[in-house]
Amino acid sequence: MTKASLRTIIIFLLILLPFGLSAENRTAGDNAFIAAHRAFLAKNLPRLVEAAEKTRGHILDVYVRFWILSLRLNDADPNEIKDFLKKNADTPLAGELHRKWVHLLGENSEWETFRVEFPLLSKVDSELRCYDIHDRMERLGLESVASEIKPIWLTPRPIPSGCIPVVDAMAASGLLTSSDIRDRLQALMTEGLLTEARRTAGRYAAEGVPPAGEIEKAWRDPSRFLQQKDRILKTAAGRQLCYFAVVSLARRDLLNAADVLQYRLQEVLPLSDQRRLWTYLAIQGARRHLPEALEWFIKGEKEEIYTDQLAWRVRIALRLQNWTEVKNAIEAMKASERDESAWTYWLGRSLLAAGDKYEADKLFAKISGRHDFYGILAAEELGNPLRLPPNASPPTEEELLQVSELPGIRRAMALYRLHFPTEGAKEWLWCVRSMNDRQLLAASELARANRLWDWSIRTAEMTIAEHNFSLRYQAPYKDLFLKHARVRDLDEAMVLGMVRQESMFNAAARSSAGATGLMQLLPATARMTARKIGMSRFHRSLLTKPEINARLGTSYLRDLLDRFSSNYTLAAAAYNAGPHHAERWKTTTPLEGAIYIESIPFTETRRYVKKVMANAVHYAAVFSRETVSLKRILDKVEGNGSGKGD
Repeated sequence: MTKASLRTIIIFLLILLPFGLSAENRTAGDNAFIAAHRAFLAKNLPRLVEAAEKTRGHILDVYVRFWILSLRLNDADPNEIKDFLKKNADTPLAGELHRKWVHLLGENSEWETFRVEFPLLSKVDSELRCYDIHDRMERLGLESVASEIKPIWLTPRPIPSGCIPVVDAMAASGLLTSSDIRDRLQALMTEGLLTEARRTAGRYAAEGVPPAGEIEKAWRDPSRFLQQKDRILKTAAGRQLCYFAVVSLARRDLLNAADVLQYRLQEVLPLSDQRRLWTYLAIQGARRHLPEALEWFIKGEKEEIYTDQLAWRVRIALRLQNWTEVKNAIEAMKASERDESAWTYWLGRSLLAAGDKYEADKLFAKISGRHDFYGILAAEELGNPLRLPPNASPPTEEELLQVSELPGIRRAMALYRLHFPTEGAKEWLWCVRSMNDRQLLAASELARANRLWDWSIRTAEMTIAEHNFSLRYQAPYKDLFLKHARVRDLDEAMVLGMVRQESMFNAAARSSAGATGLMQLLPATARMTARKIGMSRFHRSLLTKPEINARLGTSYLRDLLDRFSSNYTLAAAAYNAGPHHAERWKTTTPLEGAIYIESIPFTETRRYVKKVMANAVHYAAVFSRETVSLKRILDKVEGNGSGKGD
């Protein structure tokens, strides 16, 4: 940090020095804290209480008290819990303990206390909401809550346990009709939730509702089931089984399912069921990039029953270059959806294709100030290259000192140095969530000085009016990655953009799938790459070493670029989802890079590629002071694939 005072440097060093201490150098309080955590994981309350006596006065003592109360929640005095919540309201632990306690109150039907505590919660999940509905049913009667149950009933997932008594009462009273039960079964089977559908049909059997066993038969062997359609279509239950069979068949053979619906069921299924099925087939077809999907959407008669159906209608229309359908689908969206950068941009493009540049430019101008994928593209449509806002003035000594002394920041740092990175990150994010821009910049600088690169980047991204893009797009290990990028003839900004999206430069990052390190390599991919480049004695533990990870990650990226003719759009998609998928998502004719990306069927990969590309443009601007066109780096995807996605 330029021109930092000696006092500020000391602040940083006092925080930084404890990081990475060996067990021998920990304080007695540190060791007691770790012992308390082990006792908590083992649910050994006596040992936890014993360790707690040695953590009094430690910065993390609140965590030990939280663990004790968590284990004693069933028999703890309510006043003791309330005292903890009051004294520790500035920690994420208070909200967590409060939710656990209110859950327990609902589970045990302690409605009087539940009624007081439930409105005080800052965050409510579906189970808690159900307990609240159950309580009000007991007090105010079933009809007072019946309308609130319907959305939960129709959500395709298991009913939260707190709502089951309410649903049972509705079924017993006749408020839950056989039509309602069939609607839930349809929602469940559309998502392929056979087990839950069987459970629903078994628990709420009624006239006109298909039996659980028949549902399974229709689902397991749809072709055979549909052969007996003349018999089964005579009843409402039979027609619903037919619906399930078509959905099941579509998951195996989409074109065959469309033929069955068109030629064998058109005259016998209710029109509403036909439209729902055509819309379902259309969404699945759009995900697989079938050109027939657009026709299927039209057959669905704009029956808006699936939350993402208009988005997929836009995507398949984009791949077919049908700009009229792109425009129609976006204009059919709710205003809140149309305001998203993606749909604002593509609506503008559709107007541009129709020759209405004036209205198109108005839409591009609306989002051109956003530093995201479509904001950058919109600015380029207006002829405006990316311009970074001037960096805010650096945090003052006083600002840095104030942030470093915040209890939440100190707890976060202490958790990290004792190797509790997940808890540390939660504590950090809880603390910075309510900061103003100046505090956020100071916190980001503090994290950067302590080599907490991911915390620093995330915090810098939260500012609203004052920004520092050098913090948002910092590049720890920059020289290391540039060295490997040059050796393998890789675009340097693209490599940094990928690393930022993969790990935000956290060398210890590890995903739930086992991807590890700066470039988030899966062990199998890393092992394969190590063999290819002649790296001997590879072990997955080496992936946390920046030098090894950078060497393997850039080598793998080079392999992908060689496979995809140096196309970074395809290489980024392949890096995230695998080369096989990236290849299948191509079409038989050349495709604009942005359209290829927007039509990627995997939500995670679609977002990933957009982020990587936008990151690359920003890194070029921050480090090279170059204005790089996002459109230029979005290589056209040449057409030599099957054009049928996953």
